[in-house]
Amino acid sequence: MKLYWEGYEIGTKRSSSGRTITEADIVLHAGQTGDFYPHHMDAEWCKTQVFGQRVAHGTFILSVAVGMLAGEINEAAFSYGYDRVRFIGPVFIGDTITSHAEIFLKRDHGKAPEDFGIVDEQVTVTNQRGETVLAFVHVYMVERVKK
Repeated sequence: MKLYWEGYEIGTKRSSSGRTITEADIVLHAGQTGDFYPHHMDAEWCKTQVFGQRVAHGTFILSVAVGMLAGEINEAAFSYGYDRVRFIGPVFIGDTITSHAEIFLKRDHGKAPEDFGIVDEQVTVTNQRGETVLAFVHVYMVERVKK
C-alpha cells in the first residue's frame, strides 16, 4: 500500500485488538535491555512498594503499543519519532492493553517540504478496565505525491 501525505485525513481513527502482558514478556524485555530493576523482576520486594506487584517496563509497553498498530506496511511513510511520551498508569502481569490512534495534525517537513510532509498521530493505550496507561504522539514522515 502507498498512502501519500495528501491522503491522510485529520480525525482518522484506528484501534488494535488486545494483548495480554505476561511474565515472559517482562523477563524477555529485561534481558534485551539490561533493565533488571526490582520494580519489574522482584515480586517479593514489589509487595512492599506502592503498586504491590511487578510492573511492566514502560519502554516495553511503548514498543508493544506501536507494534499493535503496525498492521499494513505503507511504503510511503516512515516513523519519524515519538513526542510527549507519558507513562500514565502501571501495566501489570495479566493486564490486557489496547492501542487507539487518531491523526490530529499534518504539516510540511521543515527540510524537504516539496518531497515530504509530517503526520502526527495521538496514541492512547488503555487496559482492560478502560484506564489510560500510556499516551504519546507518533510522528510520521510521509512522501508527497510527485508532481
